[in-house]
Amino acid sequence: MDAALAAPAANQELARSLLSASRDHPCYVIGRNAEALRVIGQVSLDGIVDDFAPAGTLWNGLAAVGMAQLPRDAVVINCSTSISPVAVGHRLADAGIESVVSIQELAQASNGAIADADVVREQRDDWNRFETEWADMFDTLADEPSRQTLRDVLRYRLTADAAFMRGYAVRTHEQYFEPFLDLQSEVFVDAGGFDGDTTEEFCRRCPDYRQVHLFEPSARNLRAARARLADHRDIAFHAKALSDTAGHIAFDSDAGSASAVATGGSQLVEMTTLDEAIADPVSFIKMDLEGWEVKALAGCERHIRAHRPKLAIAVYHRASDFRDIWRYVRSLHPDYRVHLRHYTQGWSETVMFFV
Repeated sequence: MDAALAAPAANQELARSLLSASRDHPCYVIGRNAEALRVIGQVSLDGIVDDFAPAGTLWNGLAAVGMAQLPRDAVVINCSTSISPVAVGHRLADAGIESVVSIQELAQASNGAIADADVVREQRDDWNRFETEWADMFDTLADEPSRQTLRDVLRYRLTADAAFMRGYAVRTHEQYFEPFLDLQSEVFVDAGGFDGDTTEEFCRRCPDYRQVHLFEPSARNLRAARARLADHRDIAFHAKALSDTAGHIAFDSDAGSASAVATGGSQLVEMTTLDEAIADPVSFIKMDLEGWEVKALAGCERHIRAHRPKLAIAVYHRASDFRDIWRYVRSLHPDYRVHLRHYTQGWSETVMFFV
């Protein structure tokens, strides 16, 4: 990790030229996110690369242009960090674009004018404060693929250098399901069920399941899940959020798969604990709650202590989630085998498994 942090950023000369007033090549940004927004006003931009928007569509004053229409001498700022920065780089190379600089390289060249990517800033702070606990977690991982995953993901989160993710692919259809789970006749809890996509995949992989409990507080998402799973048996739909206590909480229901508990959310939803909602034993719990996993796990304490269900828990929303979730679950059962797997080329979709 120290070597990754100490390595000089590539493309610093190109990055500095973009920040000067004398650049002589057209410049575009790719990625509609907070990092791209920070570039606006700091770099003179000619547009945003977007193959899915009609040409000329405006985003924050930038006109969309397809990758195939980019001038060959264009410079592109790659702001893709969460899902597919490696694939974006390959696509730009295939389009003949040779001058590409990452948002983190640009941030480093800007002397603070452009902030580090959010994930980098947060991860560096957590690493500096809790390096010993990260090392302790590494030592408890059950296999070499888990240890290599932690090495790669952590180095990427510390630097936003996509080189660390070259061995990874976007494979979200495989998320939460690994051979070491040995799924057989499970009672499955899908916490953060969205539109039923994970439950549908579970039913395909474990056809002899006994029961599914799908928790999804968004009425829109729950309707989609009911329609998607209409032909599947023994599924209980719970229109509630899972947490560490019962009550009501603000929820942002308009963010699709990223719908989450949020201050000032658009609606008030009912919340419960898994221990309160389900009396009978469960054998497999999946959670992807957009940062609410620690709270929801605390509401599963009885189930985890009494029945030791398999757990597949998203840990990528905050740097501290890796440590907090690892520590909490092992405080209930230190003999859980802990695995880590990653399902994109960016910082998102890392899952910690307890078996």
